[in-house]
This record gives sequence, structure tokens and C-alpha cells, in this order.
Amino acid sequence: MNGSLWRVGYSTIVRKEITRILRIWGQTIVPPIITMSLYFIIFGEVIGRRIGEIHGFTFMQYIVPGLVIMSVITNSYGNMVSSFFGAKFGKHIEELLISPLPNWVILSGYVTGAVVRGLMVGAMVLVVSLLFTRIHVQHPLVMLSVIVLTAIVFSLAGMVNAIYAQKFDDIAIIPTFVLTPLSYLGGVFYSITLLPEFWQKVSAYNPILYMVNGFRYGMLGVSDVGLPHTYVVIVTAGFILFTWCMVLLHRGTGLRS
Repeated sequence: MNGSLWRVGYSTIVRKEITRILRIWGQTIVPPIITMSLYFIIFGEVIGRRIGEIHGFTFMQYIVPGLVIMSVITNSYGNMVSSFFGAKFGKHIEELLISPLPNWVILSGYVTGAVVRGLMVGAMVLVVSLLFTRIHVQHPLVMLSVIVLTAIVFSLAGMVNAIYAQKFDDIAIIPTFVLTPLSYLGGVFYSITLLPEFWQKVSAYNPILYMVNGFRYGMLGVSDVGLPHTYVVIVTAGFILFTWCMVLLHRGTGLRS
């Protein structure tokens, strides 16, 4: 009986999230595609011709995996934080809190919705990239697993942000001052082998570096970090964030005050 109830609750949350994404597609899907297209034109076409090859690939080919996963990161995070905080602000999150659904089902529903948006935008950015260059995927299972796990990690991170946020300004702080700098410094546009040794060591503490390079390995077959390290970092981050979210939901932090 509980299993049937949980499935209905989970599918209802997911359906609501996907409906929301598609209803406001002009805000959720189109802007990131336009932004990434500008990156391809400016960095790939204009600047890339002067840079030359990196690890045997044109600059345009080299930045495609980074731009795809960056779009997945920002959109899975953004969908979660905006959707869940909107539920808090509108007070309809209280309906879920008093329902018989366990917290892990509520969390899973929201995470699934955020992952769907992240992967949807990532897939469209990848399609757009094919207008500028050719990509031959080397390890599709690695590519798919890394991008799905990354979307889950940043969906969970978005949940933490949404729970702690008290006003709309709070949901922009982390993306602006943490997420964006880490993304740009995570090897999206360059190989860390081009950096001085000191900055290579500093970059090793950036978790996004492992996600970008893991996805790049899946697409191109090259990476600045070991693949096992990529999975360790992603899974560890996911476990920590999932536990954090469950504790916050159990305590009702920012939800029952």
C-alpha cells in the first residue's frame, strides 16, 4: 500500500515539475541555448582559430563537453532552487509536508524534475554544437553516467540553497559567487596542464573540474584527471548533499518556521 502511495506521490511531483518546465519554456530552455550558442560563436569560432589544438582537438571541439555540462549544472541547480523556493514562498510546500509521503520521495521527485531540465538543455546545447563542429563520442556510457550524476549533485545542491533561502535575493548568491566562478575555473575552456604547477594543484580542489573532465573523457577520450577520481568526487558529493537535504527536511529547517 505504501509503495503504491509513494509511486503516485513521486510521479505527481515529477509531472508537476516537467509541466512547469514546458509551460515556461521561454524562460527555462531558450535562454541557455542562446547563451551557449554565443559561447560557441565567440570562443569557438573567433578566439578558437587563434588558439589552435588542445590534446589533438580543435578548440571548438575541446570546449563542447565543458559547455554542455556547464549548461546541465546551471539548469539543474537553477530549476531546483527556483521551484522549491517558489513552493516555500507560495506556502504550498506545506501540503507536501503534512502528506504521508516520506521526505526521500519528496526529494526524489524534485530532483528528478531538475535533472530532466538539466539533461534537456544539455542535449539541446549538444545539438547546437553540431552546427559548429563534429563530435565523435568515444565512451557513451561514461558520458551518460557522468552527466546524470552531475545533474543529481547540483539538483541536491539547489535544494540546500532553496531550503536556507529566506528571500528571492538569497537564491542568486550561490550561483553568482560560487557556481559561476567554479564553473569557469573548472577547465571548461582550457586544459589545466596549461597552468603553472601551483594553479594545477589549486584546481584539483575544484569538484567541477572532475565533472567537466569526466564528461570530456566520455565524449573525446581525453581528460586531465583520472576517471576513478571523477566518480569518487561525484558520488561523494552526491552522498553528502543527499544526507544534508534529508536532515534539513526532517528538521523542517526553513520550512516550518
